[in-house]
This record gives sequence, structure tokens and C-alpha cells, in this order.
Amino acid sequence: MTTRELDASPRILPLYARAAAATFVPGAGRLPFLPGGNGAAEVPTDLVLERSSVEIDAVHLAAYAKVCGFRLRDAIPPTYLHVVAFPLHLALMSDGRFPFGAVGLVHVANRIVQHRPVRLEEAVSMRVHATALAPHPRGRAFTIVSEARAGDEVVWSDESTILRREKPRDGDGDRAKRAADSESRPDPPPVRAQWRLPGDLGRRYASVSGDRNPIHMHAMAAKALGFPRTIAHGMWTKARCLAALESRLPEAFAVEARFRKPVLLPSTVTFGEASEEGGAIGFAVHAARDGAPHLDGRVEPAAAPPS
Repeated sequence: MTTRELDASPRILPLYARAAAATFVPGAGRLPFLPGGNGAAEVPTDLVLERSSVEIDAVHLAAYAKVCGFRLRDAIPPTYLHVVAFPLHLALMSDGRFPFGAVGLVHVANRIVQHRPVRLEEAVSMRVHATALAPHPRGRAFTIVSEARAGDEVVWSDESTILRREKPRDGDGDRAKRAADSESRPDPPPVRAQWRLPGDLGRRYASVSGDRNPIHMHAMAAKALGFPRTIAHGMWTKARCLAALESRLPEAFAVEARFRKPVLLPSTVTFGEASEEGGAIGFAVHAARDGAPHLDGRVEPAAAPPS
């Protein structure tokens, strides 16, 4: 295991420049300091990045809450630590041992466990690593695992599943297709609200999250990567759903979401939610015009945190 302790949050724009060069500049992927440059075929699962004593910036938190619809209060939103961890995610994917650049990758699922509310005045340590590539119906996927601790206490964890779109390898396509076919999708819950999403939502969320993937910010870049126009960040959509459920969230819970069809910007979407057994809440986002699924998720009370 290789653990790297970072003194400060990595600078995102240079990391995106490295990622974009590895994706778009001919021959750049052969440079050893860029992703794919060492001829790696697998995600380096033994690489761990850490930051200690990460303090929450109250001004930044307020800006994030405004974009996502959260109320301002002492406990930070459950999705906010994903933003704190994101520069480490990008640094991990920009490492020369990584097999491909981050630009063009698609976030397809996310699971967060809040073991207890994290207060604004608390400092946390953050640790991230990646899992091995696995077959996916649209290519191969891996997961970035993040963990936040307050002292020795695990207070929050996050699993972000990332897709690299590609033609399936021999045998992988059949296995992935069987897995996709066997996956059950919940029935859509009753619609509770309709949201009109502006064309600049991707840029607004990028400004508070640091996720400046061009598919969210620039129409030409989105088209070059297979999208008709810019798309909303999956983590904005999840955060907006949790903001709508904020008053009903327990202090300790797990919330998972799968990002289905991209939310094109601008657009109008519906938000639905319904109570389930055991205190769980199912929720979903669909296109208002034709009902196309964008996100489905579930909140459930969490078990005791690991020691």
C-alpha cells in the first residue's frame, strides 16, 4: 500500500489540465507523468491519498448550500464532504499510474453513509482510494472510496462509482448485461415537486464543487464527448433531492443513488419521494416532459459506525 499525505487540497485546474491532455492531446497519453503514460491497464488500488485536519470554510459552505437548496445550520449537508473529498478524487485519477484520464468518465452511482452529523466547527481527516475495474454494460467501472474521521471516529463515508465508456471486452459484455438485466428498478414514487433547471446550472455547481468536467460547463466539449448539450452533475441532483428531504433525515443514515439518463441543461424535472418500511425513504428524479428516469435513490437509517 502506498499512502501519500497531502498538506493542502490539490489545485483542481492543473489536475483537469492534466486529465484533458491525457484525453485530447495526441501522444500526450504516452508521457509517464500523465494518466495512461506508463502503459497501465488497471486502476492502482494500492494508492491512498490522505489529508488531515481539514477545516470547513463557512463562506464556501453557504455558497454550496445555496446552489443545492440546503438550509444553513450548524450541521453540514451530507453531500458536502463529497466536495471536500473531490480534489483528492481528481488527484488520484490524475496520477501517472492511472490507466486513463478523468475527462470523459461518467459518475453513475454514489452511496454516502453519515454515521452522525458533522458540525461546521469540526476538523476532519480525509482518506481516499480506488477499487479495481469491473465490467459494466457500457464499458468498465471502478469506485472511489472516501472516508472522513473526526479524531479516531469514522463520521462519514462515500462510494462513487465511475464509468469509462468503451466497447466490452470478450466475455465482459455478457456478464455485465446479465447483471444489468437482473437489477430491479423501484417503481417511481409519487411526484412531490417540479424543478426548472437553468442552462448555467453546471457552471454554478462547478464553482462550488470544483468539479469542472467540461461535459457540465461547455456545450462543445459535451458534444465532443457524446452529449447533445451540457448535463447536470449527478451529485448536484442527489444533493438537491436530499435538500428536499432534509427535515426528514435521521442523524445517522445511508443514502444511495443511481444516475440513469443524463439531465440535459436547461430542462424541467420532477422529484418524487415515498416512505418505506423501517424508516426508509425512496426518491427519484424524472424528466417532466416524457418521464425518462434520471435518478433513483433510497435513504435508510444507518447501523453503528465502524471503530
